[in-house]
Amino acid sequence: MKNGSPRLALVAGEASGDLLAGLLLGGLKARWPHLQAAGIGGPKMAAQGFEAWWPHDKLAVRGYVEVLRHYREISGIREQLAERLLREPPDAFIGVDAPDFNLGLETRLKQRGIKSIHFVSPSIWAWRGGRIEKIGGAVDHVLCIFPFEPALYERHGIAATYVGHPLADAIPIEVPRDAARRALSIGPDETVVALLPGSRRSEIQYIAPRLLAAAALMKRQRPGLRFLLPVVPGLQSLVVPMVAEHAAGVGIELLDGRSHEALAACDVTLIASGTATLEAALFKRPMVITYAMNWLSWQMMKRMGYQPWVGLPNILLGEFAVPELLQNDATPQKLAAAGFAWLDKPAESAAIARRFTELHHRLRCNTAQAATDAIEKVLHA
Repeated sequence: MKNGSPRLALVAGEASGDLLAGLLLGGLKARWPHLQAAGIGGPKMAAQGFEAWWPHDKLAVRGYVEVLRHYREISGIREQLAERLLREPPDAFIGVDAPDFNLGLETRLKQRGIKSIHFVSPSIWAWRGGRIEKIGGAVDHVLCIFPFEPALYERHGIAATYVGHPLADAIPIEVPRDAARRALSIGPDETVVALLPGSRRSEIQYIAPRLLAAAALMKRQRPGLRFLLPVVPGLQSLVVPMVAEHAAGVGIELLDGRSHEALAACDVTLIASGTATLEAALFKRPMVITYAMNWLSWQMMKRMGYQPWVGLPNILLGEFAVPELLQNDATPQKLAAAGFAWLDKPAESAAIARRFTELHHRLRCNTAQAATDAIEKVLHA
C-alpha cells in the first residue's frame, strides 16, 4: 500500500452497482484519503475519483438470450481487464454485484494471489444456490447487504460480514416529500405516478412499453394524474420514441436521472424488479412490481427460482406485501388496475409505509464504515 492507502480495482456492472460502489468508495476514501481505485464503473464512482477503464453500462445486460448476443464483447472486456490486473496487481479486487461477470474474474485473480472481495451477495437464497461453491473458490470475503446472508456462507466455510444496505444510509428515514415536489414543480395536492422501467437497455425495451400503455389507460380514466419517468443518462433516445408510440398526449415527464426525487414525490410507482424496488421501499412508497424479458430467458429463470417472490421488498418481508405482475401478467390493464388499487386505498398505503419504515431501520447500519472495516481486515490478513 502506497502512503498507507490501498490501490483497489473495482467492477460495477450497471446503474445500481455504480450507485452502491459510489457509496462504498465514499467510505473507503474517508478511511484512506489517497486511495487509488480503477476498473469498470459509472458516474457515481467517478465522482469519488474512480478511474473507469470501461463504462459500467457495457455490462448492463440481463437475460440469457440477451447475454449471448453480447457475449463476445463482454468476454473480451473481462479478458483484457484480467490481463491488466495480473500485470499490475492491486492490493485487492472488489466485485460489486454483477456475479456472472465478476465471479469468473475473481476466481482467476484469487488463484494468482490477489485478494478478492465481493460486495453484494449473489441471490443464492432466491435461485442458483449451487453457485455458493463457485463463490467459495472465487473470493476471500463476501460483504452482505441483508442480515440473513452471512449464516448461509458460514455453513460453507466462506468468510462473510453483514454490512447493511448502503441505500438505507443514503436515503433519509423521513421522506423529503415536500422538497422533492418543489424541486419537480409538483403541487401538494397533485396525484403523481412514477414509472421506473429499469436501467438496462433490454429492460426498457421489454418493460417500458407496458408501463407507458398503463399510464395511458390511467390518464384516460383520471385526466388529473401526473406521470414521471426517470431515464438513465444516455438512454433518452431509446425512451422518447416509446413515449410517442405508447403514451402520446399523456404528458409523461422524462427526468434526467433523478429517480430518488421521483420516488420521494410520487403517490405510487409502477416499477421494474431490481434494486429500484428496495429504493422505493426506503422512500416508503406503495408500488406495483413488474418484470418482462425475452420468452426463453424467462422460461430458464423461472425454473431456477426458490421463492414465490421476485421483488426485494416482498422477499425481505416474507410475503406478497406489494403486488407482482410478471411476464404474461404484466399487461397494461393489470398494471393500471393495481396502481389505482393503491391510490384508492390510502389506509393500505399508510400501512405499507409503516412496514417499510421498520425495514429501513433494520437495513441501516453505516454500510460504508462497516464495509471499510471488513475490507481493511482482508487487506491486513
